[in-house]
Amino acid sequence: MAAKSELGEYFTITELTREFGVSTRTIRFYEDEGLIKPLRRGRTRLFRPTDRRLLSFILRGKRLGFSIAEIREILNMYKEPPGEEGQLRLLIQRVNEKRGELEQKRRDIEETLRELDQAEEASLARLAELGVGR
Repeated sequence: MAAKSELGEYFTITELTREFGVSTRTIRFYEDEGLIKPLRRGRTRLFRPTDRRLLSFILRGKRLGFSIAEIREILNMYKEPPGEEGQLRLLIQRVNEKRGELEQKRRDIEETLRELDQAEEASLARLAELGVGR
């Protein structure tokens, strides 16, 4: 958790970049996408604690492999009916979908590794037949 902001209840973009280990460009991108909406004082962005929580949620969603559109959909469910319950059910559905995709990728990788092992074994066997070492 970040240290208390010098601005009291607000956070600067610099404070958030340090806390979350992301670039200002990343935060501005999420702002451009409408996912976070900091207050503006001239050219300065002031992020509320709710913006900070949203940024944390967005970054977690990205780490889990969700697209910006999927993150937006989950966030929007909280703002409108069916509210938090709908948001949680949608999140569970998306998590299960993502898990299924990752499990399929794991199966594909395991199959590719088996094929590579077979190709290597066949090549080593042929080299041995030719009387050539590794």
